[in-house]
Amino acid sequence: MGKKLRVQRRGRGTPTFRAKKTGKIAPIRYPEQAAGGQNGFVRDLLHEPGRGAPLAYIELESGTGYYIAAPEGVSIDQSVTMGREAPLRVGNVLPVGSIPEGTMVCNVELRPGDGGRLARSSGSFATVVSRSAKGTVLRLPSKRSVEVNDDCRATIGIVAGGGRREKPFMKAGEKHHHKRAKGQVYPVTKGIKMTAASHPHGGGRHRRPGSSTTVSRNAPPGAKVGLIAARSSGRKKRQRRR
Repeated sequence: MGKKLRVQRRGRGTPTFRAKKTGKIAPIRYPEQAAGGQNGFVRDLLHEPGRGAPLAYIELESGTGYYIAAPEGVSIDQSVTMGREAPLRVGNVLPVGSIPEGTMVCNVELRPGDGGRLARSSGSFATVVSRSAKGTVLRLPSKRSVEVNDDCRATIGIVAGGGRREKPFMKAGEKHHHKRAKGQVYPVTKGIKMTAASHPHGGGRHRRPGSSTTVSRNAPPGAKVGLIAARSSGRKKRQRRR
């Protein structure tokens, strides 16, 4: 009988390899839009395992509340305003069509009402670049530009926790717990160091994969290892100046 590879078992999506839910608080999501805007207060700042950015719990005047990635500079009991007429202040939520160009925003909705999808990791932000006939152009943390509807909401400011990655992991146990909270593999062993039964790159005396390491985006679990849907591999050729 054959042996199922680790990547093959992970690709099935069984509970064994899912991220642990212990300590999870709530997803980041804006509440439903109100016609005249909403006011609230920052009631608590929390840490959630597996999430690099701190969470801020916003309690609205209506009695409901929501969680959001806390922007830098917010504090407990700070007032927060949502709506088109909200002032341009860190922590307030406005439609991107009402935000001036050059403003740094975070937790941006990709489509109106989806709760926020872009620029949510620690230290990240998007910049309002320009307007167009279809909506507002934003520059994402990846330096790529995207065009969204003017009614998409965004929070003014930069997500807190930007210096998180500057501190190295001093012990293997720290990285173990960090990866376990995210459901990621640790430690990682090279495929060429494994046996042929344990990995597609394994086997052989010379520690070479034996075949191309680029695979299709649609490869099945078990074969989807290496450079997945790579546009190029190896060193880039230097272009001669004319």
